[in-house]
Amino acid sequence: MTGTVIAVCRSEKTGTKKEPCGAGVFIEDYGLEGDAHAARGIARQVSLLAEESIDKMRALGLELHPGDFAENLTVGGMVLFSLPVGTRLRVGGEVVLEVSQIGKTCHSGCAIFQAVGSCIMPKEGVFARVIRGGTIGTGNVVEIMKEGEEGDHGKRG
Repeated sequence: MTGTVIAVCRSEKTGTKKEPCGAGVFIEDYGLEGDAHAARGIARQVSLLAEESIDKMRALGLELHPGDFAENLTVGGMVLFSLPVGTRLRVGGEVVLEVSQIGKTCHSGCAIFQAVGSCIMPKEGVFARVIRGGTIGTGNVVEIMKEGEEGDHGKRG
């Protein structure tokens, strides 16, 4: 299973939607350079959301864009939330991300939840740690690494 990066998004402040930036530098054990959520040693350094998940909310009548759920990477063509924790993803042939958490508690002030009474992040938002850094840009391929691949360290995908 492979996917494609639809958008790379960042924000300077927490609690706000992220803005598409075309490409970004992902720093090992930190996250996206210039993003408010990036930090060393935490499990949720990078957030990912499938375009197909966003489409579910669009079907409820919302006009939504990449970054509206505060995701760093919007990915098309992959069911991200079905990946087990520990799965490693190679993005753009260079960056390695390791899935660290599926879903999160949606804060009560979430504008999407207030508008339609539901949100996809609690079940379909994916979080990852940056195992190997580099640049990710729109159009990059996202692929599940096989056990034993360089940078995999035995994690299954």
